[in-house]
Amino acid sequence: MKLKFVAACALAVAVTLPAQAQTEIQWWHSMTAVNNEWVNDLAKQFNESQKDYKVVPTYKGSYDESMTASIAAFRAGNAPHILQVFEVGTATMMASKGAIVPVGQVMKDAGEKFDPAGYISAVAGYYTAPNGQMLSFPLNSSTTIFYFNKDAFKAAGLPTDKAPSTWPEVVVAAAKLKASGHKCPFTTAWQGWTQLESFSAWHNVEFASRSNGLAGLDARMKVNSPLHVRHIENLANMAKQGLFVYKGRGNVPEASFISGECAMINTSSGFYGNVAKNAKFAYGLAPLPYYPDVPGAPQNTVIGGASLWVMSGKKPVDYKGVAKFFSFISTPEVQSASHKRTGYLPVTTAAYKLTEDSGFYKQNPGTDVAVTQMIRKVTDKSRGIRLGNYVQVRAIEDEELEQVWNGKKTAKEALDAIVTRGNEQLERFQKANKG
Repeated sequence: MKLKFVAACALAVAVTLPAQAQTEIQWWHSMTAVNNEWVNDLAKQFNESQKDYKVVPTYKGSYDESMTASIAAFRAGNAPHILQVFEVGTATMMASKGAIVPVGQVMKDAGEKFDPAGYISAVAGYYTAPNGQMLSFPLNSSTTIFYFNKDAFKAAGLPTDKAPSTWPEVVVAAAKLKASGHKCPFTTAWQGWTQLESFSAWHNVEFASRSNGLAGLDARMKVNSPLHVRHIENLANMAKQGLFVYKGRGNVPEASFISGECAMINTSSGFYGNVAKNAKFAYGLAPLPYYPDVPGAPQNTVIGGASLWVMSGKKPVDYKGVAKFFSFISTPEVQSASHKRTGYLPVTTAAYKLTEDSGFYKQNPGTDVAVTQMIRKVTDKSRGIRLGNYVQVRAIEDEELEQVWNGKKTAKEALDAIVTRGNEQLERFQKANKG
């Protein structure tokens, strides 16, 4: 009887206890709307693909807010395992010695296959240290492209099969749109990124010295060149004529395109998922406009979006789960599906080929624009921008450009101020990271 009782107790314990507790992996991110749904689905797919780990995605506010929250959490000893950081924060994260574990090391220690050579070079190179070690995992890499409302173009008597390819053509199209009754012919999101940073690379002119910061911390701003002044003056003139309407910082202006209020917009390729799901009109995707008299233009655009950084201070079993998750989301099938869904780049060449072979680009004209803009041959002026205290520099760009759109400063005055104030931030970062 006693033996039967013990056996029954053992069976009851076996039934009530799980065979093995799942290891939770905390992932903080800044994705909203349709891209938030995508992030949640990625975690769900991974969680359903195996039983040992559970990735828990948590929205932590805008990119700026999530970075601030993670720093506070790290100091308090409760940082997440994975933190999504926009490209603007890359130099800051690289300088955060002790706070992060290089993704290459995480993958190697976990025994997961990881070959940086399989990634699109412009993407992998941006997140790779001078010693060749890949520091973060590219998740939602994007670049700036041009969107236009084909229905609005048709109503204005403009061709709908081709977007304006040069800035003079944008002005002409905007004037026709206005004449047809459109209150917002052109707007731009992420104005510093689109109209200064990407603009510089697209025209093969320096945004900052020292290869835009990739060659050293002693880089300094160079956005007050004659070409930069000319471009911002042109936009200011468009604003005065009602051809360009400023709609706010960050991605706020994107809503005005989705609603049909604005007919043309420069913004992220990652906006595609939102447009595809919510636009109630025919739309097109096209390369960025350029000035045809600038030698070498167009060149290539620079990386945007964000990558995943692995925070330090976790258990080996946790890092194994992180590595498994990274392996899962970097498979060609998952990468290709994500690219098709969101408009973010397929960060591996295998995913790009799989997407191309599926006929997606032919069925959805313009969806390959972001990729073709990024895979052109790069120069020292167009490899990307990696500057310290760049979150603050971006805020300065917003403040000064708004003074131009409001008519309170000339283009030259605002760009000179961006250089002066931006350099103060770069110098501060350089001093703080000398060691």
